[in-house]
Amino acid sequence: MTIRFAADYHVVIFFQEDPSLERHFKGHRDTITSVDFNPSMKQLASGSMDSCLMVWNFKPQMRAYRFVGHKDAVMDVKFSPSGHLVASASRDKTCRLWIPTVKGESTVFKAHTATVRSIDFSSDGQTLLTASDDKTIKLWTCHRQKFLFSLNQHINWVRCAKFSPDGRLIVSGSDDKTVKLWDKNSKECIHTFYEHGGFVNHVEFHPSGTCIASAGTDSTVKVWDIRTNKLLQHYTAHSAAVNSLAFHASGNYLLSGSDDATLKIYDLLEGRLFYTLHGHQGPTTAVTFARDGAYFASGGSDEQVLVWKTNFDQLDFDDVLQSHKERAKSKEPPKVSDIPPRTQKRSGTPTRLDCRAELKNMEDEQPLVTEVGPALFSTGQSSSAVNGLTQEYDITTSDQCVGFESASRSRSSQNQSSRSTTQQLEAKSIPPQLSNTLEQIVGQLDVLTQTVSLLEQRLTMTENKLRECLDNQQKITLQIRPTD
Repeated sequence: MTIRFAADYHVVIFFQEDPSLERHFKGHRDTITSVDFNPSMKQLASGSMDSCLMVWNFKPQMRAYRFVGHKDAVMDVKFSPSGHLVASASRDKTCRLWIPTVKGESTVFKAHTATVRSIDFSSDGQTLLTASDDKTIKLWTCHRQKFLFSLNQHINWVRCAKFSPDGRLIVSGSDDKTVKLWDKNSKECIHTFYEHGGFVNHVEFHPSGTCIASAGTDSTVKVWDIRTNKLLQHYTAHSAAVNSLAFHASGNYLLSGSDDATLKIYDLLEGRLFYTLHGHQGPTTAVTFARDGAYFASGGSDEQVLVWKTNFDQLDFDDVLQSHKERAKSKEPPKVSDIPPRTQKRSGTPTRLDCRAELKNMEDEQPLVTEVGPALFSTGQSSSAVNGLTQEYDITTSDQCVGFESASRSRSSQNQSSRSTTQQLEAKSIPPQLSNTLEQIVGQLDVLTQTVSLLEQRLTMTENKLRECLDNQQKITLQIRPTD
C-alpha cells in the first residue's frame, strides 16, 4: 500500500493488485527465443529454436498458426506498427516478412553473412533494423527490403539493436561487452557505454526516448540517461544471466527475464525491485509488454509461452485523487462499493509470486495448430511470388497491407488449379537428384544475394563520397567567387 499526501493535506491510500498468470500456450518444440504482441491485442507471436514462428490467437477456439520457412532457429520476432506484418530473424542468416494469416505468405531476404539475432521496425513502419553475429547492424527499407547502410564499429557478435521511439537513434548491445548509441542520419556512433562486465544480451529504449536499459550475462540490469550519458540505475536482483528486457508503456516499470528462471519487475520511480515472479520451469529467455501495458508475456526453455495480466498499473494516482474529490463533493454517504476491490500492495519489501503450482493446475491450452509456410520450390522467394503475385505493393502501412492481402486473395482464387497441382506435387517424394539440384540453385542464389548486397553497400558509399565532393566543390566555389 502506498500513502501519498494531497495538496489539501488529505491522506490518499493507493491500492494495487499483483500480476496474475492468465494463459499459457504450448506448441513449440524447443526454447522460446522471442515474444511480441500484435498492437491490436488479438495475437501474440513467438519464435523458437525449433525453426518455427508461431502466432497465437487470443479469441477462444481459434487455431494457432505455425509458420514454417526458416531452415534454422528463429532468433527474434516483431510485429509491424500496423500489426499487419510479422518480421522474423533467423540463424539461417535470413529475415522474413510474414502476413500473419492462415495463408502463410512471406518475403525472404538474405540479410547477413552469419546468424541474425535481432530485428526491429521503425515507428513509422518504413525501415527494418537487423543485428547479426557478423558484427554488423544493417538498415533496410521495409518495401522491397532494399539495403540502406551498415553500422560497423562492434568487434564481436551484435545480440540486439533497437530504434528509438522517434526513429532518430539506434541502440545496440554486443558480445564485446559494450552498448553503443548511434545517430541514424549521420550513421555515426555518438557514445559507447562500457560498464557491463559480460556480454550484452538485450537493449531497449525507454518510451520517452531519453533513457536506455541493457541486460547482460553479468546478471545485471542497467539504465542510462542518454542526454548526460550517465548511469542512472544498476540492478543486481538476478542470480544468473539476464536474457531479455521490456519497458512498461508508462515508463515507470521495467521487466526482465533471466537464466535463474525468474521474471523481475522494477519500480523505476523508486529505483527498487518491485516483484519477483516464478512461472517457467527453467531459464526465462524472452519477455515483452503489450503496447498498452495491460499485459506482458514471457517465454522460456520449457517451450511455454505465458501471458500475464499486469494489474499493478491499473490505478493512477491522479485518477485516485480525482475520485476522492468527486466523492467529497457528493451529497450521498460513501458506499462500500466505492472502494475498488483491490488487495493492498506492501511497500518496501519486494513481492515474490510463485505461479508454478497454479500453472500446473491451469487447463492445458494447447490449441490446434495449422501448419503454414512457403509452397514447394519457393525457397529464396516469397510464397506469394510462387502463386503469381508480383510484389508491387508497399507493405509498410496498414491500408497497403490490406491491399497486399486482398490482392493475394484474388490471385489465389484465380490460381486454385495451379495451387492444387502444387499440393499434389508436395504430396509426392522429391527425387534425390532433383533435391540436390535445387540445393545447388539455392546456394547460387545465396551467393548472388550476398553479392548484390555488397554492391548496394559499395554504391551507397560511392554516392555518399560523391555527395561530399559536390558539397566541397560548392563551398570552394563560394569562397573563391569575387565579391561585387
